[in-house]
Amino acid sequence: MSDPTAPKQLDIVLDRASPVPLYHQLAQAIEAAIASGELVPGDRLENELSLTSRLGLARPTARQAIGELARKGLVVRKRGVGTQVLSAQISRETRLSSLYDDLVASGRHPQTRLLSYGIGPPGDEVLACGADIDETAEFITTKRLRLADGLPLAILVNHLPAWLDLTEDDLAKTPLYALLRARGLHLRVAHQTVSARLMTAEEAKLLTERRPAACLTALRVVYDDTGRLIEIGRHVYRASHYSLDVSLTP
Repeated sequence: MSDPTAPKQLDIVLDRASPVPLYHQLAQAIEAAIASGELVPGDRLENELSLTSRLGLARPTARQAIGELARKGLVVRKRGVGTQVLSAQISRETRLSSLYDDLVASGRHPQTRLLSYGIGPPGDEVLACGADIDETAEFITTKRLRLADGLPLAILVNHLPAWLDLTEDDLAKTPLYALLRARGLHLRVAHQTVSARLMTAEEAKLLTERRPAACLTALRVVYDDTGRLIEIGRHVYRASHYSLDVSLTP
């Protein structure tokens, strides 16, 4: 009977006539196994010595391949354990879309836990967002935990005008942007600021990270096609499982 904790030995074929460097071919083969599910989070990779012996490689070649995978956040080296597969990182383009929709589009299964819900006057976080805020207006403030395939990924705090009439039950069961679309709203423009910092103790507990742990934060202010303020979002993402893709043009 095979040991489920034993390193996984992949069927890897390298093309020595190819112009693609052998270390990159090896890294691509392992990455493909992770993407296909042949290797899953927690699996141990074959060690460098075994890889070099089995595939006829120089040890620095195997080391360079593992290093490439580690830089992508796909594997981690642990003393006394070896190299383990990490959960696939969520990579997101910088566009006006919801995290829920982006997860679905990437083939992940999103889940939401409503942590808190309240209605009241705009607090300091709302007033400090840079938007023109009516201080007499009321806002819905909701805090949710977003998961991808059961993995805690982000803490989403949203401030929404109370006239949207979104209930606690709505936000617990339905993605926010789906709720807004159902109300006939057309989101037109968003101003977003992305930063990085260390997680607080509460954030690390919710996102199941061991401190100190890095996170990405995003402040998003969204308007509809009539210029009305629709959403102020303050979100915290696990840096170990989340990245933003930005296209730059001259």
